[in-house]
Amino acid sequence: MAYGGGVPAAMSGLASASASTIKLVKLERESELRIEVGEMPLRLRLLNGNAEIYGTELPPEIWLTFPPRLKFAVFTWYEATIEMDGTPETDYTADETPMVSYVNVNAVLEGRRNHAKASPSKDSDASQGPRVIVVGPTDSGKSTLSRMLLSWAAKLGWKPTFVDLDIGQGAITIPGCIAATPIELPIDPVEGIPLEMPLVYFFGHATPSNNVELYKVLVKELAQMLERQFNGNAESRAAGMVINTMGWIEGVGYELLLHAIDTFKANVVLVLGQEKLFSMLRDVLKNRPNVDVVKLQKSGGVVSRNSKVRQKARSYRIREYFYGLTNDLSPHANVANFSDFLVYRIGGGPQAPRSALPIGADPVANPLRIVPVNVDQELLHLVLAVSYAKDADQIISSNVAGFIFVTNVDTQRKTITYLAPSPGMLPSKYLIAGTLTWLET
Repeated sequence: MAYGGGVPAAMSGLASASASTIKLVKLERESELRIEVGEMPLRLRLLNGNAEIYGTELPPEIWLTFPPRLKFAVFTWYEATIEMDGTPETDYTADETPMVSYVNVNAVLEGRRNHAKASPSKDSDASQGPRVIVVGPTDSGKSTLSRMLLSWAAKLGWKPTFVDLDIGQGAITIPGCIAATPIELPIDPVEGIPLEMPLVYFFGHATPSNNVELYKVLVKELAQMLERQFNGNAESRAAGMVINTMGWIEGVGYELLLHAIDTFKANVVLVLGQEKLFSMLRDVLKNRPNVDVVKLQKSGGVVSRNSKVRQKARSYRIREYFYGLTNDLSPHANVANFSDFLVYRIGGGPQAPRSALPIGADPVANPLRIVPVNVDQELLHLVLAVSYAKDADQIISSNVAGFIFVTNVDTQRKTITYLAPSPGMLPSKYLIAGTLTWLET
């Protein structure tokens, strides 16, 4: 596993030069060090004992460099000494954590994986490992618990599938997408989810309320694709999946949670920090004997974020896609003609012409209509998805190859300048536009 910011032993003496920023923290049994990195990077290493970050063990004596604004917790089951170099915005230790209940859940999931693997019939329900969906309100620690369960499973040799339905945050790729990827190793505490083989569908907005029907359809497309993969791979089927969801849990948001539970055939529902939601889900799912609804306490280290902070976090995630976590990537500026692309938006336009409707009725916008978009100044600062579709009619059912960012539109020359993660031609001429924008700073 690649850890960020490793420092050779010969350079460890540099720490004395900045002794004023060095801090030693002794963690007692089943306690954690909660950290919010400020505007400057923070270095951290494990001096002795054993500790982990969201289920991934820290290597002894190796410096890890955490980028600005990251929030994380270092937990120890026994005891550990942590050395920090830098000035975090916040750091404190806590001995009241829900980790024991989390690891108990993981033990049950491990038993179900082993039972599924031992099943003689590879296409029956018995051969299906746990399909865990993590639900709860905004800022309840859903992403953190998902990471722990995935890393613990990977540590034991499984390759569970991570499914991210939280389009506002984007744990696998940029916000505005639903995505899935196999987790083959414990998740790197610095670099996060690996991006080697993600399956990504572009929704194009930061909230499902922009187009609820499209969100449902894309969730279904992703679920069907994973079902096909599971049918052909007994190992992945037994390992199961962990599904992270958004924090919208009331009204339409609640309906979308039920839709996800049904669509992915989830058999374990973990409810974080919300008694009302737990009660509602337990009642509605009580007639399904194969579905367990479990209430879990949220971590006391969860930080509430307002809409401005969330918007900033989305911007950082988009920037990270093009430039890397620590500016280690070099995106390429490309110039193309208007005619090189076909840009579409999903949703809009009437479902039927007014002449075909009853007298007095207004045409209703079709949320799944694929509408051509003129290449003009309206595309400036938009993030566009590059679709694998071979035809416009396939755009909704096709996953995407990646993203570009429009930096300039020259209507006189009919050229468009865009930023791409790599040089060369795009893998497709079909681009999808939503409302996802970014101002490069």
